Order: sequence, then structure tokens, then C-alpha cells
Amino acid sequence: MEHDQPDAEAWSDALKLYTWLCTFVAVSPREHDEWWVDVGAIMRLETQDPRGWESIDPYEGEEERIEDPLFPWLETPSSPEDAERYRRLVDEIPRSSVRSLIVRLGAGSDRRDLSSVPGWEDSRQEMERRADVILSRFPGTTRFYTNLVWKPAQPDFYEQPVRGHAPFSQYDWDAGLIAVNDEEVAVLWNFLST
Repeated sequence: MEHDQPDAEAWSDALKLYTWLCTFVAVSPREHDEWWVDVGAIMRLETQDPRGWESIDPYEGEEERIEDPLFPWLETPSSPEDAERYRRLVDEIPRSSVRSLIVRLGAGSDRRDLSSVPGWEDSRQEMERRADVILSRFPGTTRFYTNLVWKPAQPDFYEQPVRGHAPFSQYDWDAGLIAVNDEEVAVLWNFLST
């Protein structure tokens, strides 16, 4: 379901999906043909949202970040040469599966089937509403990528347990979404210690 483009207030409200979670959300202008360079700039906090909208950095001002400016990332892509290595860590997912992944990132769950998470059905509708707002920022030409391993080709991240992940962070478990179009690049990432 396509929605109108959100405004700053709607975007900020939608990011409440990640309240009480260790989740990173940032959008930057797309400035490189090789968009992995833009992803790296986001991870290194070198960019600002092109619309001036809210971002989430759970480590801003935290001791871990002061000691290691890249925290929580293991490393970040910084050149076109890095792109090939990073490309192998993600798979493209269809837009029809992105909503359920955005919600999964907001559920703070690792590999479990979300239907087994206590309170899931009570919170599902509101989580989906917020996920739809987040997704609506990105036009139909946007391509989406995740580090999660799944089956089949059209994954439903609610009902199937995640089979694994390619780690990007120093955490035991991290799950993320990268959105890329001609104008913007976004990184939404959840971190868990299991």
C-alpha cells in the first residue's frame, strides 16, 4: 500500500517504533554512484538528513562511542573498492517484504517468529502504521537490502524465523535495512546482545 510522502512530524512519530530499542536510523543524500560509500558515511556520522528530519543514534555521547568513534560498527565502507566485500553481506528484498522487516526491527526480536513474542498481536497494528510511514518516505524506485538470511524469495519477516545474519556490528546480533534510490540512502539497524 503506497502512502503519501510523510512530513517531519509524521517521520518523527514513526521513529517511535524504535523507542526503548538499540536502533540506529539515519538518511543521507545519495552522493556517489557506488552507494556503499554513502552507507559508510552514514555509519561514520558524516552526513545529515537532507530534509533536516530526525535521526536516531543510540550511542551519541556514550562512553563506547567516545572510546571508539565507529562504535557499534565493526568497520565501514569508505571506497568503491570496499563495495564488493559489503555487497556479499546483504541481499536485495522486494518492497512487499520491507514493511515486515521494518516492524521486525521495531520488535527487538532476533531469530524468533514474531507471532510467538508476547504482546505481538496487541501492538501489531500500531507498529505496522509506523512502518508504513517510514516506508512511504522511499519512492517505488527504491531498492532495499538486508543482512538477514531468509527463505523464500518473498520473505514475511513476521512468520518465518530468521535463519542467520551477516554481522555488521560488535554485537552478538544485528539486523538491518538499507534503502537506496537516486536521491537518498537510508540505514536502519537494530543491535542486540543475546
